[in-house]
Amino acid sequence: MHLNFAFTSVQVLWVLTFAAHLVLLVVLLGRDRARRFPWFTAGIALAALRLISSRLLYGRLPQLTMSEIFIVLADISSVVALLVVGELARRAFGSVQRRTLVIWAVALMVVGGLVLGFWGPWPAWKTLTAGSLLSNLQLLQLVAQKIGLLVDVLSIALGLLVLLFGRRYGAGWRSHAQQIIIGLSTASLGQVAVQAIWEIIAKTAVPHSMAEYERILGLREKLLNGNNAVYLLVLVWWVVCLWLNEPGGKREAEAASAGELPKDAQEQG
Repeated sequence: MHLNFAFTSVQVLWVLTFAAHLVLLVVLLGRDRARRFPWFTAGIALAALRLISSRLLYGRLPQLTMSEIFIVLADISSVVALLVVGELARRAFGSVQRRTLVIWAVALMVVGGLVLGFWGPWPAWKTLTAGSLLSNLQLLQLVAQKIGLLVDVLSIALGLLVLLFGRRYGAGWRSHAQQIIIGLSTASLGQVAVQAIWEIIAKTAVPHSMAEYERILGLREKLLNGNNAVYLLVLVWWVVCLWLNEPGGKREAEAASAGELPKDAQEQG
């Protein structure tokens, strides 16, 4: 019997990614991780909402209405992602002195600002402030893109800081905060790499025929699928890591249930 699967690689990746988001949400809520990482949980929920919305609404609403919905969701998601980076940094480096933490934060923001300033196009200010609906949507889209790039840069930098100084400042190699940061920085690194590679291809490739043009578009699709596959692996990493207890987590939970831990230690656990 011949089996014919009509699913494309894009569809398979979408189904697996959406399912992984749902499983991760179940783990976060069922294993009581959402209490420690509320913004991370909100970010995963928003990502799942954007995935299912794109599938259910595509082709069923006017193009302008769809653009409004997806751009607003993208802006909300980018702001939440920025809060996620702050939440994880606070969890991973909670023992760092406030002065050192402020210096690190300022240094990372300067690096992120430089990347935003020199990477990617900036539309003319008159275009963004024209006062029309399209200009407002373009401004919102630009905000989402730039905040997203800033989050990627900060996530990569935070991952490097955790690898270099994590053990020294309390973010052990098997702590949930460190594991989430490693996954987040990996996903951001993949996103930035794909964006950089595609920009190089777009600037250097000069198609001389329709076949060459279609080959370039096919290469772009492969890059996006590769990036989506990396993100799917990151989701699986988060599911496995957050399902397991941190070292000493089980003993602390048992002590907390018996009333043997102080209140502040119970809240941190």
